Amino acid sequence: MSLNLRVVLLGIAQIVSWGTLFYAIGVLGEPMRDALGASEVTLFGGFSAGMVLSGVIAPRVGREIDARGGRGVLAAGSVLAAVAMAVLALAPNPVVLVIGWLLAGIASTAALYDAGFATLHQFAGTGFRRAITVLTLLGGFASTVFWPLSRYLLETLGWREAFAVYALLHLAVCLPIHLAAIPRGAAPAATPPAPAAPVADARAGASMPPAMAWLALAMSITSFIAAGVSAHLMTILGDSGLGARDAVLIGSLIGPMQVAGRIVEYGAARDVAATTTGTFAFALMAVALAILTQVGGVWIVALAFVVTYGWANGVFTIVRGTVPRAIFGARGYGSLLGRLARPQFFARAIAPVTLSLVQGADASRRVAPYLVAALGIAALVAYRRALALAPRVTPPHAGGE
Repeated sequence: MSLNLRVVLLGIAQIVSWGTLFYAIGVLGEPMRDALGASEVTLFGGFSAGMVLSGVIAPRVGREIDARGGRGVLAAGSVLAAVAMAVLALAPNPVVLVIGWLLAGIASTAALYDAGFATLHQFAGTGFRRAITVLTLLGGFASTVFWPLSRYLLETLGWREAFAVYALLHLAVCLPIHLAAIPRGAAPAATPPAPAAPVADARAGASMPPAMAWLALAMSITSFIAAGVSAHLMTILGDSGLGARDAVLIGSLIGPMQVAGRIVEYGAARDVAATTTGTFAFALMAVALAILTQVGGVWIVALAFVVTYGWANGVFTIVRGTVPRAIFGARGYGSLLGRLARPQFFARAIAPVTLSLVQGADASRRVAPYLVAALGIAALVAYRRALALAPRVTPPHAGGE
């Protein structure tokens, strides 16, 4: 099986995994909550707790991929995701609902991008960066596919049946893909020079060297921004004076802009260093969030925000997989991604409720956009600091592969 076919198949599995484990709650959460008599806090608290649990176990999953390969980990993630979907489909009360989302959180660690990146690293060889770009390009269609699909299944079958269908998708689509598309005993095609000792120690120990800590901070801030904006964008645009119809129409363009950014990155992957792409993504994110503070009910300004934000967010997903290897090398890559993923999962979990508290305490409803804009600048500063302190940054074209 060719590398291109393997990546396309894994991309299909990512669409299903993201669509069911992350996006389905946006459509199926409210009817589930009403049917089980659960509160909003219980529903989204269980979902957020699952993300926190993902962060707790992410380093262990990364070490497992390094030691034994990603085939078994991703296959186990598909099985556990099916179990989680089945538990949600059968949930008789709010307690079981929370258990289902906790299981979904654990499955996310073994089935979504970070596990996929670490697995691609083991067999993609010099095509690693382009493989990541294609994987995220396909994964970017998850919301495009699963929001309408969830709505259709809800209206024609019901929310329980929708989750049952998703359980079957993990067993009938994702599990066979992970078993067939990932080579047995995959290992990196070439072993690059070992990174500096402090970096290797950080993968196994309790502390991170400064460069890794700054990179983790930069990526975590951006994850916080992405989760918070995703949850509150319609409210923020509405509070700026934009009409509800315009807000929905403009907000719907984020997905296509993410895909557009990844397509351009795919074309430029051989010509631009991964670290340079990272600087571009962080800087564009800061610009986008600055534009958000100036929407003021003007739709063309809101459109400018969505175009730049969507583009930056799309490229950032690729940066998560390519920049750590470009800075720290390929040794222990799965463990490295796991260490970096932990604070990102925590940031995603707390972002929606944090912005909710900010908006609830702000009568002017103007603090939230300025807060995320300040965080965007902080993320860029942290990223540049990580590059300045990095023990070894690959030459401009070595990170591109």
